Amino acid sequence: MAKVAFLGLGVMGYPMAGHLKTKGHDVTVYNRTAAKAEKWVAQFGGRRAPAASEAANGQEFVFACVGNDDDLRAVTTGAEGAFERLEKSAVFVDHTTASAVVARELTAIAEAQGFGFLDAPVSGGQAGAEGGALSVMCGGAPDNYARAEPVILSYARACRLMGPSGSGQLTKMVNQICIAGLVQALAEGLHFAKRAGLDPDAAVQIIGKGAAQSWHMDTRHKTMSAGKFDFGFAVDWMRKDLALCLEEARRNGAILPVAALVDQFYAEIQKMGGARWDLSSLIARLERS
Repeated sequence: MAKVAFLGLGVMGYPMAGHLKTKGHDVTVYNRTAAKAEKWVAQFGGRRAPAASEAANGQEFVFACVGNDDDLRAVTTGAEGAFERLEKSAVFVDHTTASAVVARELTAIAEAQGFGFLDAPVSGGQAGAEGGALSVMCGGAPDNYARAEPVILSYARACRLMGPSGSGQLTKMVNQICIAGLVQALAEGLHFAKRAGLDPDAAVQIIGKGAAQSWHMDTRHKTMSAGKFDFGFAVDWMRKDLALCLEEARRNGAILPVAALVDQFYAEIQKMGGARWDLSSLIARLERS
């Protein structure tokens, strides 16, 4: 079992760190809001550190799952950041959905200081984190990945090294591009079924046994039809992720017309007051009239 720290106890990090502890690892946690870390310790045991640097001190692995590039920089290279105290033999594993640029930036700093860094964003949402069934896509050096993979599998059902630094974040962008198009298509299909006088649930039951089947169709069609969106992956977060995709596309020359269009649809959802609605709320803009 490993000595590990986990930085960031949000809806994803809280259960992920919990799985590490229940699998027998020695876990120290840090969260910007101390009360959340205290709650975690009361539930799982382990220890709480008052700063990211103290959490990282003496650990074999340090995991992070925070909000964005700036948050990641704050807990790594900022004041009392983890990079101040990491051992030269340690590996830092970043589960934040961030840019490939910051992944490469932090990898260079880590290598200069003598420790490893993996960009390792996840897919599977809150339910996947709570169930220990996340998919983790990693970028970085193979030796660092080989060391970290058995520990990552404490909360993941799939984990793969995709290539050098930044490759994990680029793969997560592929994931979000695909989801954006799938959810918009599902929203349009359900909307069409209603307008055509069909029972949307019956339609999904039959087409879901064929080529149209998807995870979102299976798990979201009923709540979408009912107009219930007070759960899941927030529109604000999806727009943050799509902004990363579109920025990277401008850099690498990829053409993403559907992703760009769906991003604007999500902007409309935000204006409708749905910034914290689940990303499946795309159907709401179709049915507002």
